[in-house]
Amino acid sequence: MSDDSHQHTGHEHVPSRQRRRFPEISSRAYEHPADRSALVALRKLSGFDTVFKALSGLLPERSLRLLFLSDSVRVSDRQFSHLNDMLRDACYILDLEKVPPMYVNQDPQPNAMCIGLDEPIIVVTTGLVELLDEEEMRAVIGHEVGHALSGHSVYRTVLLFLTNLALRVAWIPLGNVAVMAIVTALREWFRKSELSADRAGLLVGQDLRASMRGLMKLAGGNHLHEMNVDAFLEQAEEYEAGGDLRDSVLKILNVLPRSHPFATVRAAELKKWAASRDYQRIMDGHYPRRSDDKDTSVSDSFRESAAHYAGHVRSSKDPLMKLVTDIAGGAGDLGSRVRRGFGGFGASPGSAGAGANGSTDAPPTDTPPKDQPPRDEPPRDEN
Repeated sequence: MSDDSHQHTGHEHVPSRQRRRFPEISSRAYEHPADRSALVALRKLSGFDTVFKALSGLLPERSLRLLFLSDSVRVSDRQFSHLNDMLRDACYILDLEKVPPMYVNQDPQPNAMCIGLDEPIIVVTTGLVELLDEEEMRAVIGHEVGHALSGHSVYRTVLLFLTNLALRVAWIPLGNVAVMAIVTALREWFRKSELSADRAGLLVGQDLRASMRGLMKLAGGNHLHEMNVDAFLEQAEEYEAGGDLRDSVLKILNVLPRSHPFATVRAAELKKWAASRDYQRIMDGHYPRRSDDKDTSVSDSFRESAAHYAGHVRSSKDPLMKLVTDIAGGAGDLGSRVRRGFGGFGASPGSAGAGANGSTDAPPTDTPPKDQPPRDEPPRDEN
């Protein structure tokens, strides 16, 4: 589809075009390696299996279905028919046999989710419907269908329940700690699963520019005439490479409470995948089939994930990742590099190599060291 120069302010009619279909496609075709490895780590978390089995019989899934049925609008041929067409089309392209029910929920916050234990339910908010044009919305619905095909809805439902539970048991000694450990692990996995679902959305929409526009709107609202894709992607590069070790730590703290990766990071990851050989092979019809899933080796998937992480660490421009690479490579003088990375721990400009106790890496001399200025307080996370 050509990218029209006019502003996309609503649901302009976009002429239908031929899209490739992927019969019997396995979710392994588009799943991000970090998604699979995070899920393996989650399942190995102490106590997770026990909690998961217990919650599977207790989660109020029927209550959720009744809630959406009674207080949201169910998408069909008679209600939000354009969304229904996109949903059926997305299921056809990814060869999802049963079309999941989809609801539009009144909420000004742009959002979408796929939840459910026995069968997935897709929910989109009015804020999202009003924000995106037709092709952008097609990518989002493909994103949610990708969650359904990957079986993500089960863990998403557990995450929603445990997040609410954590608030209720916060007063119980150690109770909140135990729940939040699993919630934190679930959030780490879910952030990675969003990267997988973004890829599924691209396979459905088959329009990278529409996917990029949707992510830009999630970050900056319906002001496309004020935004630029290249500049938006430059933000992602600056975010990854900029700052020192303190910024690297703050990035980790900022992302921990989030269920989704940052929009610029998602855009950069998706653009990189769209330019990869893996994506082109899928578009050419060469991809793993569901019929082969039973023969898939878990250890092979884990090795692939480990290789991805190792490559990411080596190529990353983040100061913390560079330090990890140096440690793995046996680089010397790491102590001074860490101190420099954290701004010398507040030392004066003339004593950049000073440690926390006032000592330096230089050999001792007969001259007693000068008094060092007070050490700065470490940065505090405001989130």
